[in-house]
Amino acid sequence: MKRCFDIIVSAVGAIILAPLLLIITVLVAITSRGGPFFRQTRVGRNRRPFRILKFRTMAVRPDAVSGSFDAGDRSRVTRIGGVLRRTKLDELPQLWNVLVGDMSLVGPRPEVPKWTEVHRTRWDRVLSVRPGLTDPASIRYRDEESILAASDDPESTYRDEILPRKLDLAEAYVRDHSFLEDLKLLFRTVRAVLGPGTGSGTPDGRESPQ
Repeated sequence: MKRCFDIIVSAVGAIILAPLLLIITVLVAITSRGGPFFRQTRVGRNRRPFRILKFRTMAVRPDAVSGSFDAGDRSRVTRIGGVLRRTKLDELPQLWNVLVGDMSLVGPRPEVPKWTEVHRTRWDRVLSVRPGLTDPASIRYRDEESILAASDDPESTYRDEILPRKLDLAEAYVRDHSFLEDLKLLFRTVRAVLGPGTGSGTPDGRESPQ
């Protein structure tokens, strides 16, 4: 039922949002160099790598595809990219990832390979399910980019403080998730995105730089 729901919602969503997707594609393409889309290797279910798809919001840097860590650095965010990140519209292309089965609408946010080697046993449990567009950690850490930007050592802060807490939430999701709970998480995510205090960044608050 979960997979059928993912296919139906992602397909219908892509059709309904097609005009908006086209407009954003053109705006990103004409306002900065590098093409409208950003692709990066992430680790999916059973540790199968896949390429996550987003609208590009930052000036291009070649090593971003491999998952280099530049957390909290907003210096390369483009003007249109800032709007996309605040509204989370940069994530809409991931409807394709959901449609083809790389991701689910709800599930632990996918990480770059580097971070799935930290706490590997815990990640093995988390990666027993498809990663998702949103999960409890995405809501809890909506301000993650700001936290990392304020840190003297963003990489250590992420590895030693934020990542273990995210894994706590992800393991609890894997253990207790249900279709009804997924629906509740989707509504909570919409409310968080549309509500006051929406932060910059992505559903999980931190994506490796583009």
